Amino acid sequence: MTGTGSSHPLRSRLRSLRPAAFGADPAGERWERILRSPNFSDGSFQNPVGARTRPSGSSMIEFAKIYFRKEARARRSPIGVVPVHATTLADLAKPPASGLRLTWMGHSSVLAEIDGRRVLFDPVWGERCSPYSFAGPKRLHPVPVPVAALGPVDVVVISHDHYDHLDLPTIKALASTDTVFAVPLGVGAHLERWGVSADRLRELDWNDSTEVAGLRLTATPARHFCGRGLRNQQHTLWASWAVAGPEHRIYHSGDTGYFPGFKDIGAEHGPFDATMIQIGAYSEYWPDIHMTPAEGMRAHLDLQGGRPSGAMLPIHWGTFNLAPHPWAEPGEGTVSAAAGAGARIALPLPGQPFEPTAASVPSELWWREVATAPAEGWATAAGTGSPEVAPTA
Repeated sequence: MTGTGSSHPLRSRLRSLRPAAFGADPAGERWERILRSPNFSDGSFQNPVGARTRPSGSSMIEFAKIYFRKEARARRSPIGVVPVHATTLADLAKPPASGLRLTWMGHSSVLAEIDGRRVLFDPVWGERCSPYSFAGPKRLHPVPVPVAALGPVDVVVISHDHYDHLDLPTIKALASTDTVFAVPLGVGAHLERWGVSADRLRELDWNDSTEVAGLRLTATPARHFCGRGLRNQQHTLWASWAVAGPEHRIYHSGDTGYFPGFKDIGAEHGPFDATMIQIGAYSEYWPDIHMTPAEGMRAHLDLQGGRPSGAMLPIHWGTFNLAPHPWAEPGEGTVSAAAGAGARIALPLPGQPFEPTAASVPSELWWREVATAPAEGWATAAGTGSPEVAPTA
């Protein structure tokens, strides 16, 4: 089988003409390694549990009607300026007292300071999650700090190659540093095209681990898909990540639908001091590849052995408009799910550092100040988790 590794002259010329943001196809030894992967069969990477990746046929027409409905569109964006933490850099200048600190930069981008090392998950600093500067979902709040101002990062971790997780301008900015990149199998081809040298890449299949600066990083399974170009060939892997230091353990879900494998990940690599769980951009039209807040809470509990231990940071929401649900719904749903489970959740502003093992974590429902309230009112009282019916506008 030649596949992507083929050196056909016409195919090579066509690849050289496509936009840089599309990245590159795996080839050579990288492609041979993909072919040997136990997770690759029938010409593509396979999910741990079957998954539909997009609406099709009549459901696509139904989705389009809902997505472009005027009243629904109004609720999918904030109605005011999204607040961003004002003193991020000053706060980061002080070391975390507990040895573990997380700073949510928006969407799925998180800076994790763990046992004296710094890990940057899915850094997206671009204005749009798109291959084009003039089209595609636009950022709903500014980045809390410039990526260049973050200072040294020991390892950048990428969950998969979709535009809202792997951002060309951000990677190019980081390529000029000394940081190491830990990525799922096949994703390294994109990074090499964008200027990251091969010796700084740690490219992992599911359940592979690598050691970076005293941290053990393991690519763990996820239920999703990949693709940046005009064709989604499923030739790059998607992953969640477990990171273990001498004292602390953390988990980043990347993008994933719910599946029973969370229990196995928790048993093998947990329990975790903190989990970063995708709870936004879900829809009944793609129920297998993104989790609802209730499913995200279920995943968190599975990862913790069924107990509401550690802190959960909800990610993959608030920054880009990627689904038909109201902008504030993922936050509200996570609060309700946590209250029902008795679980600890952190609700920081973008850019607000917090220590998951500290006596308290951010708990204000900050999005309500800039969101359209549901007609029936907010379901819980801010900061308490108790029922509340707010007056309608």
